[in-house]
Amino acid sequence: MLLAISLTVLLGIGLYFSHHIDPYIRAVIAAPGDPSQGHEIFEINCAGCHGVYATGNVGPSLENISNRKSDVMIIHQVISGETPPMPKFQPTAQEMADLLNYLKRL
Repeated sequence: MLLAISLTVLLGIGLYFSHHIDPYIRAVIAAPGDPSQGHEIFEINCAGCHGVYATGNVGPSLENISNRKSDVMIIHQVISGETPPMPKFQPTAQEMADLLNYLKRL
């Protein structure tokens, strides 16, 4: 249990600092996201696993995802491919900002 907590804290610290260093993450957060464009991106790239309404399917439900994960954590989840079976996805900074804005409205 202590190991799990320690790893979670270290991951959070790493993601926090990557936000301050990583120019991609800075660009995503600085860009004005368009939720309608984000919805289109979601339908093409995410709905197959997360469901058309983001309620979950093969992938988990994304409803209220912004209450569970920070913007940086969501961005990292999308682009990293570190949690199989989710594939690595490399949207442009604007596309990621659009998708993030859409996800925050779920």
